[in-house]
This record gives sequence, structure tokens and C-alpha cells, in this order.
Amino acid sequence: MKNVLMSGASSGIGKAIKTVLEDEGYRVFNIGRKEADIVCDLSEFKILESEVKKFLKQNNIDVLINCAGIGVFEPHECLNLEQIQKLININLTAPILLTNLCLRSLQKTKGHIINITSIEATKHSKYSALYTATKSGLRDFSLSLFEEVRKNSIKVTSINPDITNTPFFDKLKFEPSKDEDSFLTPKTIANAVKEILHIKGVVTDYTIRAIKSGVVRK
Repeated sequence: MKNVLMSGASSGIGKAIKTVLEDEGYRVFNIGRKEADIVCDLSEFKILESEVKKFLKQNNIDVLINCAGIGVFEPHECLNLEQIQKLININLTAPILLTNLCLRSLQKTKGHIINITSIEATKHSKYSALYTATKSGLRDFSLSLFEEVRKNSIKVTSINPDITNTPFFDKLKFEPSKDEDSFLTPKTIANAVKEILHIKGVVTDYTIRAIKSGVVRK
């Protein structure tokens, strides 16, 4: 049985990935503040480092999935320091730190790192400067890291989903439209993860678009 360590498995895309992989026979361990095997705030880096190191002393991992993410979409001048730091911490610093901690274990298993970024990592949208910076940073980190670790037979994939119908939008001022062609479902992303893990080669960059474009204001 292969072990998966992931963040963000308690809801949305992450929850769907966890369900699909467990159905495939993987053993999935979640990092999060609730419903987690490693209970930890991803922005508390010293605690995160300590807890993950404890976990890795007892377990090797075959797959690391960085899925946790938050969003804020406002004029940049309206953001405060706390919002800026929190977004960077969760969306970018935490995945980089988790990857750093897990690489030696992944070398042993010739494992796979999957980073869930966003379509915003590939384009530029109004009121998305900070969010785009974190997600494009994670995507570029993934692509560069692969060139570094491929010598150890480690695979690295960036998945860049279009707008997906999840609780991500609960606290935002907009949400997917009612047209089912204008958004993805979490299971679509989860099935993509499953397929990527089964490919003999390496999918380094994988973008999934909705058929149509459309959001509505709340």
C-alpha cells in the first residue's frame, strides 16, 4: 500500500482527491487544522516542521500533494499585512516547506509531488495580483524542482484547475455561475490526479479548463 501525505483534504478538491485515492488503495494522511492525521495550522511553520518530521520518522511517503489554498480578490491597495502574509504562507511557503521536509523520503520511494495551483497561475486577472503571485510561484517552483530532482527519479506535477465548484467561494464576493459548462467539479481534478499517478512518464504541467467562462456576483 502506498502512502500519500497531503494538505487540504478536509474539503473541496482535496477531499475529492483523498476519496478517489483511497478507493484506489492508497493510504492518505491529511495535514490540517481539523479532520486531520497531522493536526497543524499550515502557517505555523515551526510546529508544521516538527509534526511532519515526527510523522516521517514512522512513515515513508510515495506521494506528496499540496492542495490547501485560500483566496482573496480585492484591489491590492485594500489588502492589509495580515491578509498578504496569510495568503503567501498558505499558498506558497507551506508547500515549499513540506516539499523540503519530504524530499528524502520521496527519494527512497521514487515518489511523486503534485501541487494544485490554479488557472490564475497561467494568466492575469483583475484583483488577483496577490493570489496569482502565490499560485504562479508554486507552479514555477514545481517546474524548476522537477529539473533538480528528476535525477533521483522523483516526479513533480503542477495541476492548474480552472474555476471549480467548491466551498472556496463561500467567503468571496463571486461564485461559479449555474451553467455546468462554466466550472469544473472536484472529482474532475481528483480523477486527473489518479490518471497522472498511473502514467509511466511525467506530466509536469497540467491545465484543466471549463468549457465556458462565467462567474456571478453574490
